[in-house]
Amino acid sequence: MDRQCWPIMPDALPFVIIGLVITAIIYYLFGDKAAILPVLLVLFVLFFFRNPDRTVVAAPEDVLSPADGVVLAVEEVEETRYLKGPAVKVSIFLNIFNVHVNRTPIAGSVEYVHYQPGKFLPAFKGHASSLNERNYVGIRSEHNPRMSLLVVQITGFIARRVVCWVKVGDTLQQGQRFGLIKFGSCTEVYLPQGSVILVEKGHKVKGGETIIGRLQYDEKTDS
Repeated sequence: MDRQCWPIMPDALPFVIIGLVITAIIYYLFGDKAAILPVLLVLFVLFFFRNPDRTVVAAPEDVLSPADGVVLAVEEVEETRYLKGPAVKVSIFLNIFNVHVNRTPIAGSVEYVHYQPGKFLPAFKGHASSLNERNYVGIRSEHNPRMSLLVVQITGFIARRVVCWVKVGDTLQQGQRFGLIKFGSCTEVYLPQGSVILVEKGHKVKGGETIIGRLQYDEKTDS
């Protein structure tokens, strides 16, 4: 069985081992009541790293949410790294109770991966996307090679590590797991200008299930 499909992400293992060791020491020194807190922390780690299966029901041109959370903003921007042109950015905030596994919005090939070191500002702050540690994944659509999008994994004040399993040249299926962000974060999707956007600020979304938009070029800018 693929480790990425385990019901609990393998990334939880170091935290669980450390937690169990601390629990054992506290139990030995102070008794069972004192050990309740570290036990609860271990259970929370298991909860945080849960990795539920998701059923993908979407058309090839549909863009699935890459993460669970709440839409922070939908903005028209200039994307200079991968799309290199006008785009619509959908920002999704993940709190510590959300599933933190990231999923591929569309089926396609990975053309761009770039890790950018940075700060650890609260992920819900507007300027966090440009200052915080983050990882970019550019994907060209399998359905229509003229179309592509960019997904950005962003750390937050609590989240301190971005995990990405894919590399340039990989082929991804729609809704496939491609990474995670540890302990609270933000995930952004950049769609080409002219794409249909189906969510707005405040909407709750589920990674691999909620359709947040449809890829479509603005013929006025596609010259």
